[in-house]
Amino acid sequence: MSEHGSFANTESYLDDDDTQSGRSVIRIASVAALGGFLFGYDSAVINGAVEPIQKQFDVAAGPLGFAVASALLGAAAGAMSAGRIADKFGRLTIMKLAAVLFFVSALGSGLAPNLEVLILFRIIGGLGVGVASVIAPAYIAEIAPARIRGRLGSLQQLAIVTGIFLSLLVDYVFASAAGSAESNLWFGMEAWRFMFIAMVVPAVLYGVLAMTIPESPRYLVASHRIPEARKVLTALLGEKNLDITVDRIQRSLERDKPPSWSDLKRAGGGVYPIVWVGLLLSVFQQFVGINVIFYYSNILWRAVGFSEQGSFLITVITSVVNIATTLIAIATVDRFGRKPLLVIGSTGMAVTLATMAVIFGTAPLGADGTPTLSGAAGPIALVAANLFVVAFGMSWGPVVWVLLGEMFPNRIRGAALSLAAAGQWVANWLITVSFPGMKDISLGLAYGFYALCAILSLVFVAKFVKETKGQTLEDMDSSLDDAKA
Repeated sequence: MSEHGSFANTESYLDDDDTQSGRSVIRIASVAALGGFLFGYDSAVINGAVEPIQKQFDVAAGPLGFAVASALLGAAAGAMSAGRIADKFGRLTIMKLAAVLFFVSALGSGLAPNLEVLILFRIIGGLGVGVASVIAPAYIAEIAPARIRGRLGSLQQLAIVTGIFLSLLVDYVFASAAGSAESNLWFGMEAWRFMFIAMVVPAVLYGVLAMTIPESPRYLVASHRIPEARKVLTALLGEKNLDITVDRIQRSLERDKPPSWSDLKRAGGGVYPIVWVGLLLSVFQQFVGINVIFYYSNILWRAVGFSEQGSFLITVITSVVNIATTLIAIATVDRFGRKPLLVIGSTGMAVTLATMAVIFGTAPLGADGTPTLSGAAGPIALVAANLFVVAFGMSWGPVVWVLLGEMFPNRIRGAALSLAAAGQWVANWLITVSFPGMKDISLGLAYGFYALCAILSLVFVAKFVKETKGQTLEDMDSSLDDAKA
């Protein structure tokens, strides 16, 4: 995620035996994770606006998919540049930058006079998404004790799914108040515009709260601001082992070197296997189609016979399910481990996605060419979609974020995370931009492809993913040595 080792090679500097600072660490991590909240809100708010945007701007399936996915282009760029900015100007600076990007995107998207302007401001919001997706887990990893690093790292995913829930709830409330998403609400503007504008509130809150947390001790030491670093560490840890902690940070920074893409190559040629594992984790997380549920579920449920209000309500319920299952993952990731949760999740996703593929693929087509779910087919599809979210939310959603933050050895972490982050956003973009066209061909085909990816993810995890529960970040160096052997 960064071209500089001081950002990428995150370590836990809190004493595992220290409990005095527990509340402070959780509060600080929660504020940092608010970037994930805005990430989730900005990503999913488009759901309620897809159909009115298509009608108002007279958009075909291809351009519509590009408009929905446009934020992901900005996210890729934001993720790739966030580390460099964080290393040069600090973690708090980049949090405030993300808040500004979200604020600008909210107003610009809501007031957009045409599709081109909307896409521009969605890309700006995407830059904020990319920045937030990088800075929160990295900052949290720098302050989190190893024994609870999985849980604190999972706060990022909890914040994301909470942002998704709130954005979909806001979509539902505004559409209900106006009568429909394309009807005027206030000041002669349509309801869908206020769905975007509402993001101004959490954007301002994030920016303000970012001023209440300390700068990362690692960044302060790297910037030769030792007195400030000691002050932050004292607030977090007290005086206990303070000199030892500062010395550990300094020695770690001395070992670091600015990483580059060449770090990913082995001396004998080829890329380290652990790099491919991280990249494929990112790709599979997106290729199972989770964001189709949160970007397109309104038009999906309307296409198979549900009313607009019913579709909004189903989407809100699904987002609540997502939050509940993410809480399960947070409670279990440090107890049961990363790999078992991924295996269970892949199995559940494969079954539920295959069920949806069969239902949509065998449903009779209406006069407009869309499948019609009659009898028990509708409820079964609804249950399968929510069980798919359960399977994803308790596994691949939060666990991939945790693994990407901890699985790479220190000396290649910067370049490897950068590649994995780029892969995740590119995969997300491909799935998002392709769904409208696939839907027009066959919903059964779309969900069949996602089911196949879920099956492949199960095989991949079983064979290639190693457990990292309870290991320190320094322990990950052995995985690189093993790869070299």
